[in-house]
Amino acid sequence: MSIDLSSIASTATSVGFGGITGFLIGFAVKKVMKIILVVVGLIFVAFVSLEYQKIITVNWNKIQTGVTEALGNVTADRVPGSTDHISTTLSNFGIPLTGSLTAGFVIGFTRG
Repeated sequence: MSIDLSSIASTATSVGFGGITGFLIGFAVKKVMKIILVVVGLIFVAFVSLEYQKIITVNWNKIQTGVTEALGNVTADRVPGSTDHISTTLSNFGIPLTGSLTAGFVIGFTRG
């Protein structure tokens, strides 16, 4: 019974690289999302405050319609401009890399 160390080393390298990269991407995405949400929240509070003081009037129905249309485009079955070759390209990287990348992303996103 012989173990090929080169294949184990290659798999370990792939898993390590994917895990670290996924963690860093998840961490960065979480931080950017926090900043964006804080900015959007401050803008919303400013609009509500200015409307309460009768400085401006906000058409909330138009804002709701715009947000609904924007979210409707995001949650569509297919993203506009996407192609099917992306999924085959990602599957060619192999299970160790993509699996560890996904696990690293989840850990980075939840713990970051």
